[in-house]
Amino acid sequence: MARLAQAGYPVPDGLVIMPHAFEGDTLHPDGWALILSLLAKMRGPQDSPLAVRSSAAQEDSALVSFAGSFETLLNVRGEAELRQAIETVFRSHAAARVQAYAAALGADASAPGMAVVVQRMVPAEHAGVLFTADPVSGSHAALVGNAVRGLGEALVSGEADALAFQLARPHGQYSGPPELKRYARQLFALAQRLEAELGGPQDIEWAAAGGRVALLQARPITTLRASNAATGEWNDSLAGDYLWTNTNYGEAVPDVMTPATWSMLQIFMHELLPITAPGRHPIIGNLAGRFYFNLSLISSLMAATGFKRARILAETEEFYGRLPPDMDLPLIPFALLPLFALLVPFGLKAKRRVLARQRELPAYLAGEAATAEALHTALGAVNDPAALAALWAASVRPAFQHASQMMQAGTSQYENAARALRRTLVRAVGVEDCNALLSGINAGGALASLGPVLGLWQVSQGQLSQADFVAQYGHRGAHELELSWPRPAEDPNWLAAQLANAAQVDVPALLARQQAQHAAAWERYAARFPRQAPAMRRKLDEGAAGGRRREAARGGLTRMAGVVRAYLLRAAALTGLGDGVFFLTLEEMAAHLRGEAEGQTAVSYIPARRKTHSHYSALPAYPSLIRGRFDPFQWAADPNRRSDIFDAQARPQPATAPDMTLTGYAGAAGVVEGRVRVLASVEAAGELLAGEILVAATTNIGWTPVFPRAAAVITDVGAPLSHAAIVARELGIPAVVGTGTATMRLRTGDRVRVNGGLGLVELLPA
Repeated sequence: MARLAQAGYPVPDGLVIMPHAFEGDTLHPDGWALILSLLAKMRGPQDSPLAVRSSAAQEDSALVSFAGSFETLLNVRGEAELRQAIETVFRSHAAARVQAYAAALGADASAPGMAVVVQRMVPAEHAGVLFTADPVSGSHAALVGNAVRGLGEALVSGEADALAFQLARPHGQYSGPPELKRYARQLFALAQRLEAELGGPQDIEWAAAGGRVALLQARPITTLRASNAATGEWNDSLAGDYLWTNTNYGEAVPDVMTPATWSMLQIFMHELLPITAPGRHPIIGNLAGRFYFNLSLISSLMAATGFKRARILAETEEFYGRLPPDMDLPLIPFALLPLFALLVPFGLKAKRRVLARQRELPAYLAGEAATAEALHTALGAVNDPAALAALWAASVRPAFQHASQMMQAGTSQYENAARALRRTLVRAVGVEDCNALLSGINAGGALASLGPVLGLWQVSQGQLSQADFVAQYGHRGAHELELSWPRPAEDPNWLAAQLANAAQVDVPALLARQQAQHAAAWERYAARFPRQAPAMRRKLDEGAAGGRRREAARGGLTRMAGVVRAYLLRAAALTGLGDGVFFLTLEEMAAHLRGEAEGQTAVSYIPARRKTHSHYSALPAYPSLIRGRFDPFQWAADPNRRSDIFDAQARPQPATAPDMTLTGYAGAAGVVEGRVRVLASVEAAGELLAGEILVAATTNIGWTPVFPRAAAVITDVGAPLSHAAIVARELGIPAVVGTGTATMRLRTGDRVRVNGGLGLVELLPA
């Protein structure tokens, strides 16, 4: 309330009596005298009634509410009644009901003590509560409220029937009883401002008299709380009614993230999108440890600027995957003018920034390996914790931020052009020839994603030394963005295992075969569209070069992620925390190295965070699409769960017999029949026999050496521009990606027919 008053909100005048004003449960005489003198200075009629309210340490906090547990006394008059009321409220912190509530939630009701607030009473004509988001569903489409006639105590205690009302976004359109409409404009303006300034959805108590609204309280909505720092629990699906997707992101970050990794990825995303969305809606999310993207937010921004659903889905499908036609896409209503005021300046700056970074990219890629090596050397030489924190702030973090910026430079131009080019080609020549024309990226220079598999073949042929291979690819792997996983180069037996598992496949021959298919598709295109052919050839060549730049920039980012891991390993050595360093955020680690209280407190959370991470890691991979509030433990315990979609708002459907087909994206053309090998992780890749069809939830560059042994690839997660699709196209291996349910519906040994050109998988008789 002090913050609200200082910020100029309409808060009734009052004072705060701190715990040290009491001796035992009684006011100190000097404290009572000071209270009387302060009351004389308060604004308003001197004989007006007072409200005496509790203010315990954790009351109405972001974590717990203690709703109704402490005493509140209203309409207090006279000195004797006031003193008694103050002491009654103060003593309520020791009430049995308070202690029972605190014990149930693991909270401390008394530390560091109880304060008491004394305020002028508002002679309320109406009073109530207003939530800036629906506390049950998390929907941000409207502000929802309840009110009663007279004082709000009747509403809180349940003694009066509430009047329900709504204020619809984006402009606060009122719906509800006519008698409350006079307050609608004030309430909407105050709530919008509070939500923006306090950083999230708010639970607001208010009272109105004489047509004017006064604020009595504002706090975060506890049911929309996404994280708990002490336990390491984090679930952004609880923060609102959003549609989340892990397509593309799920293959880049396939593991349950440790707190250190999540904090690193937040740095990465801030460099890509250094903007706070209106209403502070999250752009990325941590859903019980796994990385997701908020598809509702990007879709809502597009919808606010005039895009229809069909256009939104068409624009996002290539990168974020196809949305089932019957799945709702919850949108956040944004007001157009404020949105333009935010996005237009940001867009202009972003365009200049990206162009500058694209000019810088070639020089950066030429020197990033040397930069990383120098940082490794510097980290190894530090022997003082404070000096290590200084090196993090001055060199390591800026280097990772720079790598993130270069990743954006290498990605943005390629992906925008690739989506447009793909749509043009599909319309002109169909999906199969489109995929053939977009393959052959490796012809003009090495594609970074193909580097490990081609490099292994070169090592086996004596064309590349083992030391050079480790130097070039030792930072790449299936878990390359998870900081707690060792880099492959850290394992002296890694290369031998890779060579042992790699089939003696002539990789250059595979690439040459695919380039021949590209050439044949090009001949067909040029014969059919001779006038468009020269321009299309330039676009294809530019797209191939862009694809190589994107993959090279991704390699630079993962190399710098290895430097961040080296920083944490050095911190572990200097502090004795061992692998506990991965259960601190990067800034908490720096604070601990500097000896700051924040860092010491965070260290005490390590055991609980480790336990949470272990519980999350024991669960199966979550669905690619998640809408609304998602409880991963409840979902995992459901024998009828879907592995592709979770929709908290959907009505349960009766079970039906499984279909004999799976559909996904046409990742790489070709038709293959064979037996399935379902692999839960890349560590089990040795089980894949040559000629079997690889089925995995997702794949990334760590799976690349496995691809030549596979007759085809099927994934749960993916899109036409995802890793599995690109690499499979280059190697000429049929692929269907983004099926959603392949790992649930297929079992090792099943026979299937994979049609990569149609994005279809057919189950065949045994």
